[in-house]
Amino acid sequence: MKFSRRSFLQQTAITTTALAVPGILSASLPSGKKKAVGLTKGSTILFQGDSITDAGREKTRQLPNSGGSFGGGYAFLAASAILQKFADREPVIYNRGISGNKVYQLAERWQADCLELKPDILSILIGVNDYWHMRGGNYDGTVADYERDYRKLLQDTKMALPNLHLVICQPFALPGTSAVDNTWTEPMLGYQAAAEKICMEFDGIWIPYQKIFDEALKYAPATWWAPDGVHPSMAGSYLMASAWMKAVLGEDI
Repeated sequence: MKFSRRSFLQQTAITTTALAVPGILSASLPSGKKKAVGLTKGSTILFQGDSITDAGREKTRQLPNSGGSFGGGYAFLAASAILQKFADREPVIYNRGISGNKVYQLAERWQADCLELKPDILSILIGVNDYWHMRGGNYDGTVADYERDYRKLLQDTKMALPNLHLVICQPFALPGTSAVDNTWTEPMLGYQAAAEKICMEFDGIWIPYQKIFDEALKYAPATWWAPDGVHPSMAGSYLMASAWMKAVLGEDI
């Protein structure tokens, strides 16, 4: 069997991250605040968000439990672990993240891409484009718009699905990379604070990805985890999936 240099480096990235993950998560995840969600037979899980969740997935069939419909990011890794660990419960898992989305754009497609799927667990990672596109002059929304639209979306969702378990992921950005510098840090704090506030209002599970990546910088530079500061590498995706599994289901990946 032949191994390329690329495959060797990819495997090294995963192995190195696996060794670092326990220390990173123990230092950055909240402890004892939320009980892990239990999966029942046929539980439906939905990952929602922007390009970080999308990760290049196919959008024609959008099948559950299908590798092509999950892309190559953290949602794929988390879903793969769930399907293996909870095979006896036959979970149904979807990825409906769409690259470039801001929070108001989730609402525009929410009926088909969330409510009709009737998830038992809904995980949302949204916010970086709300700042990034404004910064680039392609959007005029504010942190207040983000918070208002996010709250309204979740109010409507909980009304339709009152027993839903919500997972709110902290939007993040890593300076010192190709697209992100230190001028991002202060503005992003507003979006991060709004997301955490909303998570608390709706009694959701909070995944502090910015804190997690900040802790990860003790092990490797920002470009190792997310080359452009926004889109995670293989190592970054593994770290995100590991955090999701531990925070939501109380399981290692």
